[in-house]
Amino acid sequence: MKPGQPPAHIRITLGDESVDVPALLPVLPVRDAVVFPGVTAPLAIGRLRSLAALDAAGEGGFLVVATQRDPLLDEPAVADLHPMACVVRVVRVIDARREGKQAIVVGVSRTRMGEPTATDPALLVPIEPVAETDAPSPELDARWKQVVALAQQVIDLRDDLPDDWKGFVAGIPSPGLLADLVASSLPLSPQEKVALLSEPSALLRLDRLARHLEREATIAEKQQSLRSETAGDESDPRRRERLLRRRLREIEHELGENDAAHREADELRDRLEAANLPDDARAQADREVKRLAALPQHAPDRHLVRTYLEWLADLPWSKTTEDHLDVAAAREVLDADHHGLEKVKDRILEFLAVRKLAPQARGPILCFVGPPGVGKTSLGRSIARAMNRKFARASLGGVRDEAEIRGHRRTYVGAMPGRILQSLRRAGSSNPVFLLDEIDKLGSDFRGDPSSALLEVLDPEQNHSFSDHYLEVPFDLSRVLFIATANTLATIPPALLDRMEVIELPGYTERDKLTIAKQYLLPKQLEAHGIGTERFEVPDAALERIVHEFTREAGVRSLDRLIATLVRKAARQLAESGESTEASPLVADDAFVSKALGPPPHLPETAERTKVPGVVVGLARTGHGGDILFIEATAIPGGDSVRLRLTGQLGDVMRESAEAALSWVRTNAEALAIDSPVLRGGEIHLHVPAGAVPKDGPSAGIALATALVSVLSRRKARGHLAMTGEISLRGKVLPVGGIKDKVLGAARAGIETVLLPRRNEKDLVDVPADVRERVSIQLVDTLDEVLAQALEPLPAAA
Repeated sequence: MKPGQPPAHIRITLGDESVDVPALLPVLPVRDAVVFPGVTAPLAIGRLRSLAALDAAGEGGFLVVATQRDPLLDEPAVADLHPMACVVRVVRVIDARREGKQAIVVGVSRTRMGEPTATDPALLVPIEPVAETDAPSPELDARWKQVVALAQQVIDLRDDLPDDWKGFVAGIPSPGLLADLVASSLPLSPQEKVALLSEPSALLRLDRLARHLEREATIAEKQQSLRSETAGDESDPRRRERLLRRRLREIEHELGENDAAHREADELRDRLEAANLPDDARAQADREVKRLAALPQHAPDRHLVRTYLEWLADLPWSKTTEDHLDVAAAREVLDADHHGLEKVKDRILEFLAVRKLAPQARGPILCFVGPPGVGKTSLGRSIARAMNRKFARASLGGVRDEAEIRGHRRTYVGAMPGRILQSLRRAGSSNPVFLLDEIDKLGSDFRGDPSSALLEVLDPEQNHSFSDHYLEVPFDLSRVLFIATANTLATIPPALLDRMEVIELPGYTERDKLTIAKQYLLPKQLEAHGIGTERFEVPDAALERIVHEFTREAGVRSLDRLIATLVRKAARQLAESGESTEASPLVADDAFVSKALGPPPHLPETAERTKVPGVVVGLARTGHGGDILFIEATAIPGGDSVRLRLTGQLGDVMRESAEAALSWVRTNAEALAIDSPVLRGGEIHLHVPAGAVPKDGPSAGIALATALVSVLSRRKARGHLAMTGEISLRGKVLPVGGIKDKVLGAARAGIETVLLPRRNEKDLVDVPADVRERVSIQLVDTLDEVLAQALEPLPAAA
């Protein structure tokens, strides 16, 4: 040996034996295996450089087995290998298929690798064996015994490990050899095993192994406990599957292999299990969860599947609230929230009574029809509170797309369920009070007809299996109490209207408005503006003036805004004055009301407008309630025939009523003492003001005839009288609808006498008593009776 050259052989001690190993050894790179000293391991060898290293060592020779940093490299250099490796003896070489070989090796010693002296055909490196650094000590002996005990505990807990291993572990002669043997047997990652191989201290290696063995013991204990739990669940395969998946998650968590994708799928599976889905939905959810778990983390469809599963998990499939079926308590709630509306309240209390006696009875589909501001929407909230149910609301005004009801199919970008399921998800209950607001304002176009989609929703025979295009599984809507609201029935399709029980909410009388203002609106506005009743008083006279002179609506929204204006003016005045709370309160007298609200927008005008012949007051029912209608007629002589001209945006039915009225007048002209040249040739012009508002219907028939007789006979109509009724060519007065709304509208306008068809006498039951006291209602059968009461006699000749 030349000076400065490494020795040809190095003596290495392994246990009680010593062996001479060449100082230069070929390197066998391995991808994900780690060989420890004293451990026998099989190696599969197929790369050319690895085969060259095996040939250089020969059977019975020595190699350096080094683990690659990157297992994907095919031709690693020494820098690509972990620096701490293991010197092994080749015990046996076996020829394998496809030009590969298998070698059985036994570890001899830890070693560091020097710079390679040759790279072809095999890597050849000098070795620097690393010996154990620990001297015998009580601490090392204690850690040795601890690891032996932990290893024996794991063997006891694991059914796949034979009991003979307990004696083998106890008989290992040295702590370093015990650490290496146990490290090679545990299911550790290659990085963890390389870290143990790189540690020359047996004490430190035993410390690390103790933690790994404790983890293995914990996993084994959980496996045994879960196995005992699932042993008695053979009859419930779903529960068994859930427990097995929980065991799998815990094991993966202990091993650090539970990636985000699997965690997400497991969380969704738990949420779906807690949602208690029906069988069809559960089968669909299981398929989608498996699909989600199989998709890569950044797959474009992944968020679509996750969103779908989240919808399935969040819908209230089995979440319900218990109905509060105390009829007396429900009555108190309804009375506390709403004044009047006795018919509606009675219907709700009847529903609660039937529900109490027959819990399985199917709920009705109620439709509240009435002018704006009468409390249709708020009544739905009160019903939910009275029944102790959740409240859901979907506004249908302006909806023109069928997908808004049934949802979009998942093939569309941004697809989501329809408004029905969206509202149920927000409510969090499968039996809420569901308000379909403004159902009369649904539209339809090339995207479909939403009202047709509602047929399934509102049909008790079908809605137990409502199908949303997004979910593609049936959802039970039979437990929902649906309530629809509308201003008019004219625009609701007949098939949809047939599925609902219509309850009409008429407009409020002045007395009702005064009560609502005192009990509900004024206290609400005072609280909202931070003013107490001790600082601002609104006497009844002020409220009566506001109701009478400033509002003529059927509801109370304008009244609420006027009271809010009054309270704001008071708040400003109180803030500017800086008065203390002990000062005398501010009173809303006539002067304060006039200054705060300005001049009244509604002044009596019927007497003024009927001072000339040809102007008659009719009655109409609109989407905003009942109202008066002025009908004006004028006669223009000239021509060979009688021509009728109609203006004011009148519908076909109203035009036909005008033609029928003219025919009756011409037929009975002699009896009516009409000798007008217009009936021999000229133009009769009928106009209904407010020309921007469409008008139609037969109920203005007698008003049109009266206007014609008035203008042709030069007899003025009585100023405080209004009328409604259809006519026939024989002069009969036929019944019409909306009597209650029309009478209330007449009372709001200051009308003193109303002419109604005698066959509408039965409808007067619904007219409030105070209105019947203020308005004189006269029943008529023929146009002769109408003209006798509606027209003033001609003034006597001078």
